[in-house]
Amino acid sequence: MTNKLKFLVKQSLDKKIKTKWFKIVNVVLLLLLIFIANVDTVVSFFGGDFNEEIQVFVEDQVGGYDLFVENLTNMASVMQSSQKYAIEKVNDISEYKEGLKDENKETILIQILPDEGNYLKANVISYHEVGMISLGVIQSAINTVKETVAISESGLSEEEILALTSPVVVTTEITNEEESENKEMVSSVVSLVIILPCFFLILMLVQMIGAEINDEKTTRSMEIIISNVSPKAHFLSKIISSTCFVGIQGVLLLLYGAIALFSRSLFTSSELISSGTVTSLTSIMEIVKTSGVIDLLIQGLPFLILLFLSSFLLYAIVAGVLASMTTSIEDFQQLQTPMMLIIMIGYYLALMAVQFDGAIFIKFVAFVPMLSFLLSPVLFFLGQMTLLELGLSTLINIFFTWLVFRYGLRIYKVGILNYSSNKLWRKMFHSLKNK
Repeated sequence: MTNKLKFLVKQSLDKKIKTKWFKIVNVVLLLLLIFIANVDTVVSFFGGDFNEEIQVFVEDQVGGYDLFVENLTNMASVMQSSQKYAIEKVNDISEYKEGLKDENKETILIQILPDEGNYLKANVISYHEVGMISLGVIQSAINTVKETVAISESGLSEEEILALTSPVVVTTEITNEEESENKEMVSSVVSLVIILPCFFLILMLVQMIGAEINDEKTTRSMEIIISNVSPKAHFLSKIISSTCFVGIQGVLLLLYGAIALFSRSLFTSSELISSGTVTSLTSIMEIVKTSGVIDLLIQGLPFLILLFLSSFLLYAIVAGVLASMTTSIEDFQQLQTPMMLIIMIGYYLALMAVQFDGAIFIKFVAFVPMLSFLLSPVLFFLGQMTLLELGLSTLINIFFTWLVFRYGLRIYKVGILNYSSNKLWRKMFHSLKNK
């Protein structure tokens, strides 16, 4: 049986890997990741300029120019906008209207005018449509000027006006020393680096097993295979080969990501890096390091590896059992819908886990097989789950995987050579009673 199992696994892997489509898709994935990592450089190469300043000419008739400039700069910083503004005060804005369409760079004209019923009003004039971020920054700056003008006309002293218009200083203090100060960042990094790739690899795994088994049943080659090997060996070969394939694909994706990041260090100019157009990876890694994620990863690595491996095997087993019960790929697509919904629920719960700190429901779901591999790592890195609880979640998932394989194999033996949907469910339930 061992030799036949090795032969079937090798044959199945060769069928998936030694194809032109596998090579083409992986080349496309590599190029796509390199493009995403260097998108700002590509845009700049084809004429985009991330460092180009927006020229702003301001006609001020209320005496709030200095305050407008200060507020515009502050608001751009608060909104984390990398756009730079070159602001200049003019006496008459109408002199610049005719030259708007002749300007190669973006130019905005602003009139700040008095208004009897509403203190002041403003006109924003441009040849091209003003971007949403720039328009939001300008509106916020003008609103602040209006508030200041309204307060100054109220008869208050300069000290009182300064006290009203100065920003509120907010400080935070966390008495729990073990509490992470950057939970949202940690959750985002874990979801992006671990959860999202696993989510897509599971989807690939389920589709692959279903398509392969239904293809063998449709072409009737299944009868020839089963006549030479046992259903158990055939079942194991599908599980092992498909799991190995998604594992290989996952390693390749990590390698492509590393190559993409390396290419960014080669192609991205120092001006783009210093402009703040893209979030600094160094700062993100520093936050992750200070939050203790690296130490937690080292502690929980054995459990995490077993949890992910058992989860991939579990989904492969379930997909194989469901595929054996169907007679066409269309039937399998319908039958796998509940499993897809389970994955989606686990994925979204993992994304929202940071918002439900201390919720018993989230903690309970982290121990549920088929969902634990999505939730447990996130809760563990957020400090909401201990190493012992992570280990318990892993053991539950491994035991459930063994249980599903044991009883799923009985269904597989009956369903694999079944080509009729008549009384199918009765046959399946009856097979569970037979050893």
